Amino acid sequence: MIKADSTGNPVHLKAEWIKAAGKPDDVCPLFTKSFSVDGAVKSATLNITALGVYEALINEKRVGEFFMAPGWTAYQKRLQVQSYDVTKLLKAGENTLSVTVGKGWYSSPMPGWTGPDNDKTERINRENGFIAELVLEFEDGTKKTVPTDGSWRWQESRVRFSELYDGETYDASFEAKEKHSVACFDGPNETLILQEGEEIREIERLPVKKIIRTPKGETVIDFGQEISGYVEFTLNAKKGDGIEILHGEMLDKHGNFYNENYRAAKAVLRYTCKDGLQTYKPHLTFYGFRYIKLASYPCKPEAEQFTAIAVSSVQKQTGFIKTGHKGINQLISNILWSQKDNFVDVPTDCPQRDERLGWLGDAQVFIKAAALNYDVERFFKKWFRDMRAEQRKDGSLGSIVPDYLPNSSPSAGWSDAAVICPWVIYQAYGNREMLSEQFESMKKWVDYITSVTTEKYLWEGGKHYGDWLGLDAKEGSYRGASRDGFLAGAYYYYSTSLLIKAGKALGRNMDEYIALKNNIYKKFNSVYKEYKTQTEYTVALYFGLTPDAGKTAKELADRVIKDGVQLKTGFIGTPYILHALTDNGYAGLSYDLLLREEYPSWLFPIKMGATTVWEHWDGIKENGDFWSADMNSFNHYAYGAVIDWIYEKAAGITHSESAPGYEKAIIEPHPDRRLGYVDVTLETRNGKITSRWEYIGDNIKYEISADMPVTVIINEKKRELSPGKYTF
Repeated sequence: MIKADSTGNPVHLKAEWIKAAGKPDDVCPLFTKSFSVDGAVKSATLNITALGVYEALINEKRVGEFFMAPGWTAYQKRLQVQSYDVTKLLKAGENTLSVTVGKGWYSSPMPGWTGPDNDKTERINRENGFIAELVLEFEDGTKKTVPTDGSWRWQESRVRFSELYDGETYDASFEAKEKHSVACFDGPNETLILQEGEEIREIERLPVKKIIRTPKGETVIDFGQEISGYVEFTLNAKKGDGIEILHGEMLDKHGNFYNENYRAAKAVLRYTCKDGLQTYKPHLTFYGFRYIKLASYPCKPEAEQFTAIAVSSVQKQTGFIKTGHKGINQLISNILWSQKDNFVDVPTDCPQRDERLGWLGDAQVFIKAAALNYDVERFFKKWFRDMRAEQRKDGSLGSIVPDYLPNSSPSAGWSDAAVICPWVIYQAYGNREMLSEQFESMKKWVDYITSVTTEKYLWEGGKHYGDWLGLDAKEGSYRGASRDGFLAGAYYYYSTSLLIKAGKALGRNMDEYIALKNNIYKKFNSVYKEYKTQTEYTVALYFGLTPDAGKTAKELADRVIKDGVQLKTGFIGTPYILHALTDNGYAGLSYDLLLREEYPSWLFPIKMGATTVWEHWDGIKENGDFWSADMNSFNHYAYGAVIDWIYEKAAGITHSESAPGYEKAIIEPHPDRRLGYVDVTLETRNGKITSRWEYIGDNIKYEISADMPVTVIINEKKRELSPGKYTF
């Protein structure tokens, strides 16, 4: 288990950064150091980090369970150090510490879809290295330190190549013939911090669902579930036998292996066998996949030879939902899997193609759902600190964190994550210290908008993603029909509103921002007197911008009905539309949208066999054709934000903003016969909450329990109740 730190304070290792001088470009170096243990060891601690990713072993036994350590941070300003208790790995006499280092996020060609530029070229050319100190404390009170220094040696490892997008090549038959001197170098000693985030760990092992012989004659293995992780295989083979495995999310409509949507990411696993029985899984990379294609395999594949291993930073599930609707239950499973698959140290958009970036827009619309599904407080605390590190001097923020698009313009709904995300996490867990830590960053973001807008009290100018992938987009466009100025002004108002709430929660004087908020409201409504899209109606309602919520809600409902009771929204509108309707008396219409099975809908991908959330509602069309190979992820969690509506509206579990962390619960269910029943349990910092309703004939039975005081609202009747269990 890694020792964790919550302060963000720097740490200093009494060691030197070392690298493999003169190594072949692709081979991952294996660094080794022998040392003796001449007395009874009381404790032994290995402090280690890398520019790249590492795998450490003591006496051939793996140190810790952290996969892809040290994780991904804003490397120029923050690099996590892991501290492992390795006492039990030592033995009397001679011992060996060995460390293999790979590219990881540090020197991979990210983002893959862009052409070479100075920043990307610099990243590709970064040299990998590491720093470590092994501190031994003996029973007699003496200490011994084994640091990285010029006395270490390196040799070529069996990991012949390992890279984030392209995969790993491993030669089990390779034996290094010689060891080489290491080179010491000036590494980032001043930016080292103790581990802050969650570890990336193996979380689940999946057996083979079936082995397929495709129409093209390919051998494809289906694990039945899309994951982030890798395949482990065991076989008997001869030295020199070769294995090549390709990874994919889907089969095409003919049943053949398909991974064109990975774009430039090769996602290949290559393995050269040794003699005899052997087991292998990748060491320094991971893949996003459901299917693997055995491009070459030395024997007849048997199901028991293969296991898919899922990895994630998500450790503890806190939200549990069951309903009487099979499709909704599958949707819930898909959302949970997409969160696990994309929460690999950073909240990414997708885990498979040549991207895998921490897009702020995706994160901010999903963060409430994320905190309901799993305990993500520590996960986001580390990411927020990276967000602060990447925030520019003028208060602006790009579109991703860590920022691998350093020249990207701030965008409404993306960069507003600087305010929205910390507020949501505060509401989820009630951590004032965490909110306080982010407050200046939140304020700087709002001040930035104020400083750059070309129209006072609106946000005019700049470039925005708009309602990304909105279904009302013009042919050939990725951006919905909602007006940029409308959405930007709405987010200006929303971020200012949340900043005020955060300031009040922290006891700050917010008079200046209250005046700003009021002026934005007046100016916005003087300019935007009518709404033109589903998303514009939705945002005006959800953000509290419309002066007549009843009228706006009716117009939104009428618009949805006119549109065929189907969504026309994109990344901005979709997460909020069911809330906007339900909060204003149209819960039945919300259910109509949720339960729709035809394209576009949450259930259409379910009908098409999805096991995770798709980037496009029609990633696979009704006729089996793919939407595109260009930008078509089948593991994109943003639209999975709908699950927070199931918690908060269907089951009705919420709390007031003055009771963060669910100090006091509010339960106001919105039942619908079409679901049959809803059973939701939420584990919070202040105890457990359960809300269940079920249709029994023409009646509805409610069962509610809470470990904290609770306000229950059923059929507009409010009850103030003590902790306990209740039936209505």
